[in-house]
Amino acid sequence: MRTTQSLSITLPHDMADMVRAKVSSGEYATESEVIRDGLRVLAARDSAVEKWLREEVAATFDAVKADPAGKTESATETWRQLQAHMDSRSTKAASGT
Repeated sequence: MRTTQSLSITLPHDMADMVRAKVSSGEYATESEVIRDGLRVLAARDSAVEKWLREEVAATFDAVKADPAGKTESATETWRQLQAHMDSRSTKAASGT
């Protein structure tokens, strides 16, 4: 019994060119290998997001729901901290550090 299935897919020209370039460079032996590797990376990303949602987001939500007066911050304060973080990263990028 076969363990693979043949599919026909349509890609935008830039993606098709990328697949062909990966094969031409010798990084992959076939176009199918490129697509399979991309799907493995997508599955790993999906798994990481699911794990983050279950372990961090849900836990934080449950903690806030259990103790709404606990350590939470306003949207304004959260935005201020985010802006300070982005400003810090911009300064570091501009200075090359």
